[in-house]
Amino acid sequence: MSVEKALQTAGVGKFQYRLFLIFGLVWLADAMQVLSIGFSAPSISRTFGITMPQALQTGTFFFIGMLIGAFVFGRLADRIGRRPVLLMAVVIDACFGVASAFAPDFTWLLVLRFMTGIGVGATLPVDYTMMAEFLPSDRRGRWLVLLESFWAIGTILLAVLALYAVNWGDDAWRVIFFVTGLPALIGLVLRFYVPESPMFLNRNGKSAQAQAVLQRVAKTNGSDVVIPALQPEVPVKTSILSLFKGQLRRRSIALFIAWGLISVAYYGVFVYLPVKLSAEGFGFMRGQEFLILLALVQLPGFALSAYGVEKWGRKPTLVGFLLLSAVGCLCYSLGSAPAVVIGSTLLMSFALLGTWGALYAFTPEVYPTSLRASGMGMAGAVARFGGLFAPLIIAPVMATQFTLSLLMLSGFLLVGAVAILCVDLESRNRALD
Repeated sequence: MSVEKALQTAGVGKFQYRLFLIFGLVWLADAMQVLSIGFSAPSISRTFGITMPQALQTGTFFFIGMLIGAFVFGRLADRIGRRPVLLMAVVIDACFGVASAFAPDFTWLLVLRFMTGIGVGATLPVDYTMMAEFLPSDRRGRWLVLLESFWAIGTILLAVLALYAVNWGDDAWRVIFFVTGLPALIGLVLRFYVPESPMFLNRNGKSAQAQAVLQRVAKTNGSDVVIPALQPEVPVKTSILSLFKGQLRRRSIALFIAWGLISVAYYGVFVYLPVKLSAEGFGFMRGQEFLILLALVQLPGFALSAYGVEKWGRKPTLVGFLLLSAVGCLCYSLGSAPAVVIGSTLLMSFALLGTWGALYAFTPEVYPTSLRASGMGMAGAVARFGGLFAPLIIAPVMATQFTLSLLMLSGFLLVGAVAILCVDLESRNRALD
């Protein structure tokens, strides 16, 4: 029996729900870690007597760490296994995240945020790879999109936390970093429950172990079926350059272009656009209450994306959300009335996060087991490059030529849609290889 057929035989039930919550808890924590940058910077500035731009260096170091973590740990997961890397990633994420709250000086804080970034970046490729490899093809897309929805839940929790942390004055950043590290710490304990991926085991000549894992899945799901011996697979040695060889070259280049452009557009819309608009009388856009509203709007975006990837396919859903996001960018140029600004922002939150949900579902499906985590890791690294370069690409233009910056953001999203169309594979109902 193939692993795909064995997954269908074992069924979807309690085992996958547990896995979903375990991975979702850490993804929620990661959202809080990423978004905490803006809320923690003012109190960091006061604590250490530095300027706001200096305090925001914690975010720069964090993103550099994420870039390194996604690239290195994604590759490592394809070499030594998903489970050990899964545990290493969350140890780094949790321990350095909590330790950041006790930084004695600013230099130590930069080091600790850099290390936290490595852990957060490392969880991305491994979590989605693992989740994909425990789901049959007819359920996989929907579940992967919904896993991304924990980002919205983390956003809401961070906004509530930031409102509470204000009461701690100059130590607000310590409260934020401590609390945002706790879900990952809990996730560390829970992840000992997660076995190695049966696809990785079978691909690396450990068919008996893969069969035992799948039997455990079936038992946990309440099924008494017996998983027969699996079809053995020949181990395949690959390098990171294999992502750009043969039939993978076109899909990797197209996907990574999409990841980079969507990332630049995301940070342009949700970081630099609110700064610009708050200076023109829309200060509420940078407040915690509005952030909660944006996160609530994201939930139906994820729901539609989860429906679309199974009903219409991964590529049509992605392209549709990207086109809607491009239209949302242009809506800001219709005027400066509050209804236009708020409506455009809500539309962007709905559409752009729906885009991310479909993209996270699609990417791990287009790579073979020997390169799946590497592909996700490279995509995550490219996205972090987008975040790092967004200030150089978007911020100067937005400060002087607002309409031109909107055209740029819309153009990035349109090119991203074309890039998705260039991927030579539609993965709906396709078994992982």
